[in-house]
Amino acid sequence: MEYLSIVTKIVLVLSLGWYLITNLQWYNYKLSRVIFKHHKWQWHLTFFISPIVLFFLIPSPYFDIYFFVLYFVSFILWNRKLDRSLVLTSRVKRFLTILLITLFAQISLCLDDDFCAKVTLFLTLIVTLIFSNIIEKILFLAFKNRAKNRLLENKDLKIIAITASYGKTSIKNFLHHVLKNHFKTYKTPRSVNTIVGLVLDVNRDLPKDTQIYIAEAGARVKGDIKTIANFLEPQIAIIGSVGEQHIEYFKTLENIKNTKKELLLSPRLQKAFVHSSANVVPSEKIEEFPNNLHIVKSNLDGLWFDMELNGKVEHFYAPILGSFNAINLAAVVLVATHLGMSVLEINEALTTLPQVEHRLQKIEANGKIIIDDSFNGNLEGMLEAINISSNYSGRKVIITPGLVESTDSANILLAKEIDKVFDFVIITGTLNANILKANINEDKVFVLKDKTMLETTLARTTKSGDLILFANDAPNFI
Repeated sequence: MEYLSIVTKIVLVLSLGWYLITNLQWYNYKLSRVIFKHHKWQWHLTFFISPIVLFFLIPSPYFDIYFFVLYFVSFILWNRKLDRSLVLTSRVKRFLTILLITLFAQISLCLDDDFCAKVTLFLTLIVTLIFSNIIEKILFLAFKNRAKNRLLENKDLKIIAITASYGKTSIKNFLHHVLKNHFKTYKTPRSVNTIVGLVLDVNRDLPKDTQIYIAEAGARVKGDIKTIANFLEPQIAIIGSVGEQHIEYFKTLENIKNTKKELLLSPRLQKAFVHSSANVVPSEKIEEFPNNLHIVKSNLDGLWFDMELNGKVEHFYAPILGSFNAINLAAVVLVATHLGMSVLEINEALTTLPQVEHRLQKIEANGKIIIDDSFNGNLEGMLEAINISSNYSGRKVIITPGLVESTDSANILLAKEIDKVFDFVIITGTLNANILKANINEDKVFVLKDKTMLETTLARTTKSGDLILFANDAPNFI
């Protein structure tokens, strides 16, 4: 039985460590966010707090039975159902290695002392967390210095940094498409926008002969974008639309605006294009946009808009969805013009603009029109997706978790607009389920708590001729 008890302790601590590092990876390795910003506190209670408490309350072998029959089976099933399971990166492997070493050291030191073995068991997690953080900080500083040197070695490299409450990834992709045939251009992959992600990208993937590097700058706390601005030192900055996205982190809209404007602190800043919502004072370096922007038409076939350049009204078309994208494209046009491209060259590039995956992406499959807007989590964008859907004459279905990291009033407004347009509403997850249900006709609402059942649910509830809108997509830990 003693061996069973030792095995139980080893598997228990490794399970807790796996749970801890999984959550840390979700929340960018910020322990404070795991503790205070997690949306599924019942997971913390079930998979972390309860087993520790029961370990001290229930004697062996009864705890061993509970652990392997109830806890461990539940933990494995929970892990399999995650839509964003743990990625075994080098950092995660280092964490787990330190945990194993610490755990076996603890077992060896306390082998003949039951009191020591029990009381110090969970200290292994704390020790591992401390040592892991120290090692990662040392490695990151070295990695960051190497990345900084790579940027400085390319004397001809021009860096464009983009931040916004929403739309920065779209601006990045649009700008890359417009510039790529005229410059050796490279953009950060996917939605990489943290200092850690940017350092990794520069070291690992940035080609040495790049002329223009386009990067995103994201933030969760004040100072995040300043750190990125000091690292990249972009010559050109774009601050797109600023709103209440991530309001739960910043508390006020003014804090969000001030954080976004940290991008203007770049030591090498030559030109900045700043959306009017950021409330900056224009200067020789800072140009406010959009000025004299007119959206001519926006439908399922694309976007037509006019804007004034050098005193002349120019006409543009792009085969993408969403009238709000006119603002994003206005920033692209201004930067391309600043870099010397003609209106004709810009227009030719815009007409071949590919859709951005998961951002108002139109797909036709099995007789259904699918609008994939799953990466769009802001109110303005979601309302535009609803507006586009309203022009469709057939049956309309929406799948959404609502707005995450936003306000109740925003979710109420969203729900009321959904109720006006859609014939069937699938609410994914429980985060906003109650507030959405309260403002949508209950006869057409279905709450899907388990996202693994989404495909089966859609097969059962939709048919050929339907329009299906995927509006925002929150992972199931939210």
